[in-house]
Formats: sequence, structure tokens, C-alpha cells
Amino acid sequence: MIEQLQGLGLTAKEAALYLASLELGEASPVSTVAKKAGLNRTTAYDLLESLVKRGLVLASDHKGFRTYQAQEPEKLVAYLKEESQKFAHLAEEAKEILPELNSHYRALSDRPKVYFYEGDEGLIRVYEETLTSSEEILAYASDQSNQEAIPWYFPKYYKRRAEKKIPIRALFPDSPKDRERHSLDGEELRTSRLVPKSKLDFTPEINFFDNKIMIADWKGKLGIIIESKEIAKVFKQTFELAWEAAGKYHKEIVKKKKKKRL
Repeated sequence: MIEQLQGLGLTAKEAALYLASLELGEASPVSTVAKKAGLNRTTAYDLLESLVKRGLVLASDHKGFRTYQAQEPEKLVAYLKEESQKFAHLAEEAKEILPELNSHYRALSDRPKVYFYEGDEGLIRVYEETLTSSEEILAYASDQSNQEAIPWYFPKYYKRRAEKKIPIRALFPDSPKDRERHSLDGEELRTSRLVPKSKLDFTPEINFFDNKIMIADWKGKLGIIIESKEIAKVFKQTFELAWEAAGKYHKEIVKKKKKKRL
């Protein structure tokens, strides 16, 4: 449930406090809610106040004591609908001023641009960027790594990418999880090749698409986007060499797999 609430925009600690407050079922002091959620009082106070502002928790003051009680779960749905409408409105406003913003934009087109995003939210942000691709994505990927980091996100991501009709060609290290992902190539609009871990063993995922390079560093919890037509071109060319070389390894792995079944 914590992971599902994170997927709806709450942090792990906010989700824990929200669930604790729901389970308590009555107005309780911050110390009680914090203890049930496994958090210290100071952290819990700040986060509960944040949940109050969003209408998910009700705060009451009585004789100098402040208590908190979760609103009914339907309030969460109402809050998300309200946020969705707010951001849709902001997006429309941004579109209106886009021409003027572009008139002030004086970026050096030939100079690479590098963007860094931290934490799980940052990693998700760089994957969302890949969904803007206008061409086939090329990738060094490991399902083993990303499923261990944010497992709730990727099943939806694979489905959304396929729905957007954005194909991907990927090189996977030969691991159980990656074999499983390879078996789903057809439904997830992907062509992949398995390579022995002795030849290709890594944690970060790297994607190449349009004029961009996306790097997801799972150990460092860091997402990176590099925008450069020339740099992306070089990496795409080296990927094609790796793809060609991986062909023989992939055939050997598939052949061994078939023999084991027999």
C-alpha cells in the first residue's frame, strides 16, 4: 500500500503517516501517529501539516493540544482530481505564453545541455522523458536493477510506451529477470538481445533517442539527461556496433535455453 500511495504522489513517510492515521480512526496527538508510523515526532509533525494542507488529514486544537485525524479515503481521490485539474489549467496557461518565452530563449544550439535529477522522483522524470521520443529508443538496460529500485513504476511504463507506439531495441545482461523481460518483447514493443554477464554486466541504464542520452544510475539514485545531437549520434553508432556483436552471444544463449527444455 505504501508503494501504491507513492505512485499517487505521496512520499514514503507521508504514506506511512496517512495509513497510520487511517488505522487509528480517531483524532490523535502527533506522538501517537508518529509512533504507529515508525517516525520521530518532529518529522511527523511537519509531514502531517503538509497532509492537512492537502485536505487528507484534519487537524484540531483543543486546550493547547493539536490532534490529527485522517479524512475519509474518498478525500484522496478528490484531492488528486483537483490537482489534475490545476495542472491541466497551468499547462494551458503555459501554452499561451510559450511564443513569448521562446522569443527570450537564446540557448547555444551546438553546446551540450546536461540535466541532473535526484532520488526516485528524479529517476522517474528521466524515464518520462523517454516517452517523448519520436524514434526507436536504443538501450543498455537491466530489468533486474530497475525492478529492485521502483518496481511499481515499470509495468505501467512499459505499457504506456507500447501504447504510444515507441519501439525500443535493448541489450540485456543474461539474468533471470532480464530473460523474463526478453520473453515479453512482443507485447511491450521491444526487440532485445541477451548477452553473457561476463561480457555485459552493469547497473545503470542508458537510453539513446532523438538528440538525447538518458542515464539512470540506480545505485546513486540519479537521473541524467544529456542533450546533444553530435554526442547522441556517436553513442547511437557505438550501440549499433554492440548490437551487431551481441547477435552471436544471443543465439548461443537461446540455443542453450532450448536444449535445457529438451
